[in-house]
Amino acid sequence: MFKLTSLNLNGIRSAARKGLAEWVEQLAPDCMCVQELKAQVPDMVGSLDVMASLPGYFHCAEKKGYSGVGIYTKAEPSDVIVGFGNPEFDAEGRYIELRFDTPSAKRSIISSYFPSGSSGDVRQSAKFRFLDAMGPYLEGLRTSREYILCGDLNIAHHNIDLKNWRSNQKNSGFTPEERAWMTQLLATGITDVYRQLEPTATDEAYTWWSNRGQAWTNNVGWRLDYHLATPATAATAKTSHVYKAQRFSDHAPLTIGYDFKL
Repeated sequence: MFKLTSLNLNGIRSAARKGLAEWVEQLAPDCMCVQELKAQVPDMVGSLDVMASLPGYFHCAEKKGYSGVGIYTKAEPSDVIVGFGNPEFDAEGRYIELRFDTPSAKRSIISSYFPSGSSGDVRQSAKFRFLDAMGPYLEGLRTSREYILCGDLNIAHHNIDLKNWRSNQKNSGFTPEERAWMTQLLATGITDVYRQLEPTATDEAYTWWSNRGQAWTNNVGWRLDYHLATPATAATAKTSHVYKAQRFSDHAPLTIGYDFKL
C-alpha cells in the first residue's frame, strides 16, 4: 500500500510548533504533499527540509511569507519539476512535481496550491487565469504519464462538498465557473479519488473550516483538498481518511492508500 497524504499547512513553521513532525512520524506516509509553506528554503534547512525521515522538495513563492508547496517522499524521484511553465503563478510557488520513472511505468506525484479568490475581484480574476492555464497543462500531462495531483484546490465541486451550499453559490470557491472547470477536468478522464471511494460522504468529507465563528466546532466546512488522479492510478485507491482532529492549520490532512509502489 502506498500511503499518500495532502495537507495545507497555513505556514510550515506554525504547523511544526503544533506537532506536525511527531504526527507524521506516527502516520508514516510514503509521501506527503504540503501547501502554503509561507517560508523560504533557508527557513527550512536543518529543521523542516526533512520530515519524519522523509526528504523534502519545495517550490517557494518569490514573495516571502506567501504560498509555496512541497513534497516529502520516501522514494527518491527520478526528476523534480518546479513550476508548470506559467510565469505569473510560478512566481507564487504553486506547483511542484516529482517524477518516478521506471522501465515499466511513468508516474508523477504533484503538490499544487490553487489560488483563492476570496479577497476580491482581482484575486478571483487571477484564479480564473490559473484555472485556464492549469486545465490544458494537466490534460497534456495525462497523455504522457500517470499522475496524482494533491492539493488545496480552493474549489468545492458539488453541493455535498460544503455545509452551506445555498448561501455560497456566488462566493469564491463555489461559483458556477469554478465548479464547471472541475466538471470539465473530470470529463477528460481525471478522477476525484476521494469521491470515487466515498461518493455520498458529507460532513466527514470536509477538509477546511473558516476561522470565523464556531465553524470548526460546528463542522461548518468545505471539501477543498483533493487527490486528482489518472484513471489507472485512481483505480488502485483502496482507503481514505480525513484527520479532522489534527489541527495543524485551518485544513485537515487527507490520506489515501493506493495499491502500488514507486
